[in-house]
Amino acid sequence: MERALIISLKVLAINIPLLALLGGGIGWLLARRDFRGRELVSLLVQLPIILPPSVLGLYLLFTLGGISFFREAGFLFAFPAAVLGALLPSLPIMIQASRAAFAGVDRELEEAALTLGRRPWEVFLRVTLPLARRTLLVGLALSSARALGDFGVTLMVAGNIPGRTQTLPLYIYGQVESLNFARAHLAALLLVGVGIASLCLVRRLEAGAHERLA
Repeated sequence: MERALIISLKVLAINIPLLALLGGGIGWLLARRDFRGRELVSLLVQLPIILPPSVLGLYLLFTLGGISFFREAGFLFAFPAAVLGALLPSLPIMIQASRAAFAGVDRELEEAALTLGRRPWEVFLRVTLPLARRTLLVGLALSSARALGDFGVTLMVAGNIPGRTQTLPLYIYGQVESLNFARAHLAALLLVGVGIASLCLVRRLEAGAHERLA
């Protein structure tokens, strides 16, 4: 289980900044920019939530397999595919959270900062981001937990290779297949603990936001 745990933690360590940057950036774009095809983009980025993991993993497998660069680089059924497999279904959660966070920031406060001579990037860092911080952290906590627990997409594109792509959910699957239920329960309890901790963090952040509004 130790190797599967280490791989899961490595996947999570890479996915957390990717979720923050990609999810936050796309969410900000959808909340703050009016462009042609915005609703279509919004629909497309939410598809991973609706599609079954096996379907999402299947089309991701065929898409990446049809690109010579990924085939020649050995991307599929390797660690990078495990990172992507966990990222894709969790990204919409972060996008939705960041979209709500940036949409909820009072524009008048930003405009007031601009009139005081602040540059746009300074307004974003000193006004927009602090006001949106709690909702962004909620989204990051939930999407990170989802990435850590991904099974279907990771299995399709990365396989279940011990020591290379076998994350904790895949380890549980392998132990159940081998009828090693004690090890499966131990790994499952670890993931349950992470999930509960994430929910407690979310509740604390939401409670703090309500207290601030009150």
